[in-house]
Amino acid sequence: MKIDNSVKSLGGVANGARKDGAKSSAARQTTGQNSEVALSPLSSRLQEIASAMATTPVVDSDRVNTIRQAISQGTFQVDTGKIADGLITSVRQMLAVQK
Repeated sequence: MKIDNSVKSLGGVANGARKDGAKSSAARQTTGQNSEVALSPLSSRLQEIASAMATTPVVDSDRVNTIRQAISQGTFQVDTGKIADGLITSVRQMLAVQK
């Protein structure tokens, strides 16, 4: 049996389908066959994580408001050591990726 990649492309057209709506012979051969797909536990877990991340806010609004208030009151202090450590870590990661 021939294995056909029938995953849809970004354009919404399945492999094997042409713009004029006609299907290639490989796509015609697989039409009408029943298939069963089973997801691994890891795949199921990844889907759960993706769903949880979709509902998690990107920004912690309470933290932003706390910092905004501290800046307006003049009590916000910048930890230059933390900033320097973060920059060094970022540079090390970028250099490691280039190797």
